[in-house]
Amino acid sequence: MKKPLFLVLAIIGVLLLSACGQGAGYETIGIDEVAAKQEAGYTVLDVREPYEFEQGHIPGAENKPLTALQSGDFEGLQEDAKYVVICQSGNRSKQASDILLEEGYEFVNVDQGMGSWEGAVE
Repeated sequence: MKKPLFLVLAIIGVLLLSACGQGAGYETIGIDEVAAKQEAGYTVLDVREPYEFEQGHIPGAENKPLTALQSGDFEGLQEDAKYVVICQSGNRSKQASDILLEEGYEFVNVDQGMGSWEGAVE
């Protein structure tokens, strides 16, 4: 009797986990997938403030602070480019991703941030 209940709970758990991040309307990736996305032609879009960006960022990244996006400033972003959106911890990138989704940009969100990045920085 316990096996069927366990199986049902396991299936529900898997469905809930697979729904996380997908309901937002965009893909969310782990920090370990950033380099592969760069190799596939994505540009890293760092949405931290300029002083944070200057302290160290992923090589080749562009800086467009969340505050700029929130005020409607999309200058410098290419409509036909693909972006990997990253911040310090994952919170601002989610907010930026919500904005970029509304504006029609192609991107993936990083669920972690530069605080978890172990690769090279410039």
